[in-house]
Amino acid sequence: MSDQDYMQMAMRLALRAQGKTSPNPMVGAVIVKNGKIISQGFHRSCGSDHAEIVALKNAQANVKGATLYVTLEPCGHYGRTPPCVDAIIASGIKKVVVGTRDPNPVNNGASIRKLNRAGIKTVVGVLQEELQKLNEPFFKFIQDKRPLIVIKWAQTLDGKIATATGSSKWITSEKTRKFSHKLRDQFDAILVGINTVIKDDPFLNGVSASKKLKKIIIDPHLLVPLRANIFRNVAQGQVIIVTSRSSDKIKARSLEKRGVLVVSCPRIGTSLDLRFLFEELGRRNMVNVLVEGGSRTIGKIIDQRLADRALIFIAPKLIGDQGALSAVNGMRVKDVSSALRLKNVTTRPIGEDILVEGYFN
Repeated sequence: MSDQDYMQMAMRLALRAQGKTSPNPMVGAVIVKNGKIISQGFHRSCGSDHAEIVALKNAQANVKGATLYVTLEPCGHYGRTPPCVDAIIASGIKKVVVGTRDPNPVNNGASIRKLNRAGIKTVVGVLQEELQKLNEPFFKFIQDKRPLIVIKWAQTLDGKIATATGSSKWITSEKTRKFSHKLRDQFDAILVGINTVIKDDPFLNGVSASKKLKKIIIDPHLLVPLRANIFRNVAQGQVIIVTSRSSDKIKARSLEKRGVLVVSCPRIGTSLDLRFLFEELGRRNMVNVLVEGGSRTIGKIIDQRLADRALIFIAPKLIGDQGALSAVNGMRVKDVSSALRLKNVTTRPIGEDILVEGYFN
């Protein structure tokens, strides 16, 4: 087996904790000695042992002289856990193969240099592109101090999300809806606009009962009904209402007494300054947010150049009514040449529907 093969194994291990490690990255580790895998491990949750430590503890043989494969550069500083690099050096490991460097400036390259000074051979950059994609939210969070913003919607072939009368159930197939629902568990928070709450009264829950997703509502005028489903069976601070600084202070205090976090944003013209919001979410250690609508909320986020990635589920249907609702609304595009273009676009079928994924410039 090659270094790439072992790193693929480590990456699959890392993915076993998808959606469970935030704000930490997903990390997997494999220890190999004399061509045989003697241990494996992955980081299960924030505050628990890192992947390298799990692998060292799980070893079925003496690791002295072995090679450690790890998807991300080992930590070299004290955080929620002690430095992994010290444990690696003490273990007698002779070689460390690193998938990608840690983007955190506190650690970037420092652990690799420390391993080299200890006489441990290092190889860096095996499957680097794939592994940076794996931890895309973590890299974004470290570099920009803001969460990765992913926008998701379902539409017909002619770009409609509902008929002129508001009928939208169901645009896509049941298989797509289940796939889409499961996606939520990969995120820290779900964000929608107040019109979605008033019209659909969603719960905004994930599939896993243990996943306590944050529920973020853009509500400039504090119109949210106090009996809305988003308030059912939630923990303190799990619901976040984003409003303007001039909204009803009495209702804001009423919401706060119920354990709701109310974030007052400044305005940019007639819109809330959503960059202010996302920077606040970054300070609260949220590394990724899934935006699920509605069309005006999606349009405002794209228009303020805050969207990172789009997930567009397209059903093989046509509504064909100019009065039907479009997927994105509120952008100020005056001519086709100034339209935003997605890059690195990929497509794949999900049942009878198609998922188009791309990145905003």
